[in-house]
Amino acid sequence: MKLHIYLFRHGQTYYNRDHYFTGWKDSKLTPRGFQDARKVAQKLKSKRIDIGIHSGLSRSRDTLREVLKFHPECRKIMIDPRMKERSYGDLSGHSHESFAKQFGEHEYRVLLHWHKLDHLSPEGHAAFVEKYGEHELALIRRSHTMKAPHGESMPMVERRVKAFIKDLVKMMKQKRVNVAIAAHGNSIRAWRKIWDKLSVEQEMKLENPWDDYFEYTVDC
Repeated sequence: MKLHIYLFRHGQTYYNRDHYFTGWKDSKLTPRGFQDARKVAQKLKSKRIDIGIHSGLSRSRDTLREVLKFHPECRKIMIDPRMKERSYGDLSGHSHESFAKQFGEHEYRVLLHWHKLDHLSPEGHAAFVEKYGEHELALIRRSHTMKAPHGESMPMVERRVKAFIKDLVKMMKQKRVNVAIAAHGNSIRAWRKIWDKLSVEQEMKLENPWDDYFEYTVDC
């Protein structure tokens, strides 16, 4: 018997739209963000979902709510903050532009790997790589381990996501349930690294859309 996990990112928020560090700040979905959530909902409409999980932040909760409108069979909604976004600490609530002005272009390119790559189109990402070339790889390695003041590095995010996955799989096998998870860009990035056994370089190049989902199976 195979059990299913449907993992998706929350829709666009006002901080996403206006290029602010969000992290654990509770930025709301934009009208486009609700449209993103409804697109995911349509794609998951024919699936069976027994349990829904969100991070406790409203953008995650509201995205899950749109998905579950098609799933009266869902019997429980759980909150687990281990799937929250990466904390940007003292940078949370500050604009990308103000960061670039204060710290310079080099650090701003690091910022792109912290937060902004998820918002680039495939064409935009290709243009970025073409412009900065091999230097991008060094930035990826650096951004993986560095953190904002009082914030998190990606290894810190990976540790909490790994613990979440362990508990989730155990629960799914015990209860024999399919699960939908409304998560965040960097918690999904950490999840994909752990589950798909990716390298750091592969992890930090991942792009997680606002309007699609990832499916994983658990053998029971």
